[in-house]
Amino acid sequence: MTADLILHNGKITTLDRTNPVASAVAIKDGTFLAVGTDAEAMAHAGPTTRKVDLKGRSVLPGLIDNHLHIIRGGLNFNMELRWDGMRSLADAMDMLKRQVAVTPPPQWVRVVGGFTEHQFAEKRLPTIAELNAVAPETPVFILHLYDRALLNAAALRAVGYTKDTPEPPGGEITRDAAGNPTGLLLARPNAAILYATLAKGPKLPFDYQLNSTRHFMRELNRLGVTGAIDAGGGFQNYPDDYAVIQKLADDNQLTIRLAYNLFTQKPKQEKEDFLNWTKTSKYKQGSDYFRHNGAGEMLVFSAADFEDFREPRPDMPPEMEGDLEGVVRILAENRWPWRLHATYDETISRALDVFETVNKDVPLTGLNWFFDHAETISERSIDRIAALGGGIAVQHRMAYQGEYFVERYGAAAAEATPPVARMLDKGVKVSAGTDATRVASYNPWVSLSWLVTGQTVGGLRLYPRHNCLDRETALRMWTEKVTWFSNEEGRKGQIVAGQFADLIVPDRDFFSCPEADIAHMSSDLTIVGGKVVYGAGDFKALDDTPLPPAMPDWSPVRTFKGYAAWGEPEGAGKNSLRMAAACGCANSCGVHGHQHANAWSSRLPVSDLRSFWGALGCACWAV
Repeated sequence: MTADLILHNGKITTLDRTNPVASAVAIKDGTFLAVGTDAEAMAHAGPTTRKVDLKGRSVLPGLIDNHLHIIRGGLNFNMELRWDGMRSLADAMDMLKRQVAVTPPPQWVRVVGGFTEHQFAEKRLPTIAELNAVAPETPVFILHLYDRALLNAAALRAVGYTKDTPEPPGGEITRDAAGNPTGLLLARPNAAILYATLAKGPKLPFDYQLNSTRHFMRELNRLGVTGAIDAGGGFQNYPDDYAVIQKLADDNQLTIRLAYNLFTQKPKQEKEDFLNWTKTSKYKQGSDYFRHNGAGEMLVFSAADFEDFREPRPDMPPEMEGDLEGVVRILAENRWPWRLHATYDETISRALDVFETVNKDVPLTGLNWFFDHAETISERSIDRIAALGGGIAVQHRMAYQGEYFVERYGAAAAEATPPVARMLDKGVKVSAGTDATRVASYNPWVSLSWLVTGQTVGGLRLYPRHNCLDRETALRMWTEKVTWFSNEEGRKGQIVAGQFADLIVPDRDFFSCPEADIAHMSSDLTIVGGKVVYGAGDFKALDDTPLPPAMPDWSPVRTFKGYAAWGEPEGAGKNSLRMAAACGCANSCGVHGHQHANAWSSRLPVSDLRSFWGALGCACWAV
């Protein structure tokens, strides 16, 4: 059989245990036709075969994010100034000032997640006064994780928050001595105020959202992502907000293979949502590029804990079990898998009570259901998940919130939060992702670095070496192990004959580069279904997917492109694209006014986490 494309003279990590290393692949009709030696691949060459000499470069399977809010992120990507990966607040504020200068009224400048103050050399966020100084007339909205938003005076005017605005339920509008809003919004404990405020901003028209989603996918391709599971999201309504991604799928313009989960829409109407959807939508419906993947990550609002480690742990309300059982029975009876957001073991154990009850009547065997996040999961809960045949999808949220976790609970509690190595030892289905774009960056290499090094983006080492993963295991967590979570085992995630031809040529060797380099990697060649969707450096001429410029013409994407402002290698991104300096957080912290190191070395009192986590209920993560 004649190949469409042959890549040869490479160093290919296949993740196939029977054939772990190859030098060449032949690709036909979007799948791997042959994987082996140059001679074995070249045997499939014909007069029309495209041949690419890899010149000894390393090759990996394409990366697959197990939890990415790609649909929502794509709708907004072109409007957002990304501080992901920026290493200094001064550089970030310079980006902001320059973006303000080109953003026309009534548009906003918005920085919507993907960063933490700890990544900055200054170890702080900007002040409201600093925002007002660079943007006296243009509304500026900055979201920091799920804990706070900063609004300048122009943004307060735009959203209409005044002295007379009532305090929102579960949130706080901070005020000065005269009662006027200062511009700081706090999630205490509910982030609804943050997202309700963001929702007041202008939106892009449909054609611009198409363009925005394509640019977001290309940014992911640049970083080596070839697939993702979309976890739904608050303010992401089905089917209305899926029209853009459906249009791109219908037009064969997707460059990311996407499985999507359906996220319940309104409190107290969860059963109605899933009763309707199980009648009108079919599990696995769609194509190899865009397909339905079941329910979640929100199943019922009463089971939604949150991950703002600045706030005490929430206790879920007493109605959680009844609400959850009603929905899970519908899903199990219709053979729909589900995913459930759960940060804390207390939430997980109560949900497992429900799953075990349903399993007695409607066996869960063969349903690829799983928990997301699971930072504080116990060994007992891991064992219960394994017994029921479920899985655990972890993400690198601790890389962004690890400092806050340590400050609240101490270093001992953080050493296995989440206990990824232990999960793997117990044989549970486990995979990795990001939970981008708001609580963490979409950059997969930051997640891989976190798994291997145990460090936050601020440089704090959270995990002892025995709780970290070797590089091959971490890579498998981002490739073949994700496929169980979308019920696509054996179809992708490895470089094996018969699987989808999704691969990357990273800009350096993942297995031999210094650990400190991993977080700074990207891809020089990304192929999805045998098609080149991104090419740079030696492979730039192969790029088959040119994009029109980002729309509108003032979009931050035109100038800064994406992660670490890589579009300006000699400008805004020049400091961030170099190796980050060692963390100096053991010194006195100018934000919190105490020594971080005191908390990091704390051994008190973490034996009973319930005793000091408190009890507050909310669903802030869901919006």
